[in-house]
Amino acid sequence: MNLIHTQYYPTVFGELLLGSLNGQLCLCDWRYRKARESVDRRLQTRLNARYVEKPDKVTDQAITQLEEYFSQQRKVFELPLLLAGTDFQKAVWEQLQQIPFGQTASYLQLAERMHNPKAVRAVASANGANALSIFVPCHRIVGSNGELVGYAGGLEAKRKLLGLEQDLFA
Repeated sequence: MNLIHTQYYPTVFGELLLGSLNGQLCLCDWRYRKARESVDRRLQTRLNARYVEKPDKVTDQAITQLEEYFSQQRKVFELPLLLAGTDFQKAVWEQLQQIPFGQTASYLQLAERMHNPKAVRAVASANGANALSIFVPCHRIVGSNGELVGYAGGLEAKRKLLGLEQDLFA
């Protein structure tokens, strides 16, 4: 069985749970999200791993890069990511990473970019299953009308993250 090294990281946006496996970041998620148990179970099952609370080089680097991001010193993350999900989920998460800082897209736009405009609900579900919040920027997804829609860290955190990113371009 593999070990995912985890550590908690408090931010002004909320507390994050970070995790790495074999030199890759596999977890950066909101500690108190509603789907915490299901995300953890999926991650541990897919990676044949269990959590052990132990900081390591990758989670330390993640914290450094997040601090740079939060202090408007970083626009691009440079850590190897380990995406643990179905092929479809991974495809959605790859598309999320293509949304530039300071910009947003809707679930429909994401589905269209995947050449599957009827998959809006599946795209939304995959977006909600993302275990690498901020690094895989699911906060950049808004409703078709431009309104803020659900976010694992809460709508206030989403509003602040989007505001932070828009300020980066000011």
